[in-house]
Amino acid sequence: MSETTPPAVRLTTLSPGAGCACKLPQSSLEQLMNGFGALPDVPGPEMIVGLAEGDDAAVIQLDSGQALILTTDFFTPIVDDAYDWGRIAAANALSDVYAMGGRPLVALNLAAWPGDELPLSMLASVMKGAAATAASGGCAVVGGHTISDPVPKYGMAVLGLAAPSRLLTIDRARVGDELVLTKPLGTGVVVTALKQGAADRMTVEEAVASMVALNEAASEVAVSMGVRAATDVTGFGLLGHLRRMLKASGVAADLDADRVPLLPDARELAAKGYVPGGTRANMDFLQDWVQISVAVDEEVAILLHDAQTSGGLLMSVPSPSSDLVERLRGRGVAAAVIGQVVPGTPGRINVRAGV
Repeated sequence: MSETTPPAVRLTTLSPGAGCACKLPQSSLEQLMNGFGALPDVPGPEMIVGLAEGDDAAVIQLDSGQALILTTDFFTPIVDDAYDWGRIAAANALSDVYAMGGRPLVALNLAAWPGDELPLSMLASVMKGAAATAASGGCAVVGGHTISDPVPKYGMAVLGLAAPSRLLTIDRARVGDELVLTKPLGTGVVVTALKQGAADRMTVEEAVASMVALNEAASEVAVSMGVRAATDVTGFGLLGHLRRMLKASGVAADLDADRVPLLPDARELAAKGYVPGGTRANMDFLQDWVQISVAVDEEVAILLHDAQTSGGLLMSVPSPSSDLVERLRGRGVAAAVIGQVVPGTPGRINVRAGV
């Protein structure tokens, strides 16, 4: 950790949720989106991906060779160190651009801050951490907007570029594809344990290292090898984001629980009950979509639903995926093949063990 939050202030105690676990539940979000109805047609540039698709970001075609990616993300404190919170928030916001196969160009700060209760120097640390992470991905931070709010929040609006012919979208998974995940699961349970003073330093540092890691290399490899379907794993958990991709693509999946990578101590913390509300909401929402074998340990089942912050990319890759996985690992990405796309009811997931 590069900077230390004053010990008298524990940022994670200042909000009921932490990171992407504070997102609206999937059930509420779907109800909200269904209530939009038909939106008015607006003349202008060609929209490749918009609100109706429910993808990770909006995409507007500029010309035959370039498309503009637009996205935003912000959340309440996920760790107690202000600088690390900024680093994680930036990696999380940039991730939507990488999930579409693009590269981020510029970002704007979005901040809500209780200025009478917390020093502005702490907000400066958040923004410095975010700027450092954005810069490591070649993205400039060029301004932003702040408001006064009793619960601190921070994130970014991000613009990126991609080639229209090489976009990664959620609706192109095909039967026979293999599912590849590029980061371990468990950030939700780790930060919940942190909030309650039950996570040791090494466990938190492992989780922070995973969350601040950009999905840049994973995206670049995916695009270079012709992958077409991908998403990033955040607040809806692995199963929630997989369900969205499968439903959009009109297919189902078999998931191999034993192959899914987990953060150190995540399984033990889940067993002790450090499960965020966002994870429990994911479990409730997905019970009609997911069939989990009785051979899968309860803790693993929880982690498959765990609300992630700045998680990895989930790709649907034409079989065999061995060359892709080898190249990802060569770039330092801990990629794992975790399942297969199969015919079936769109969005249905069968989770098995010991395969």
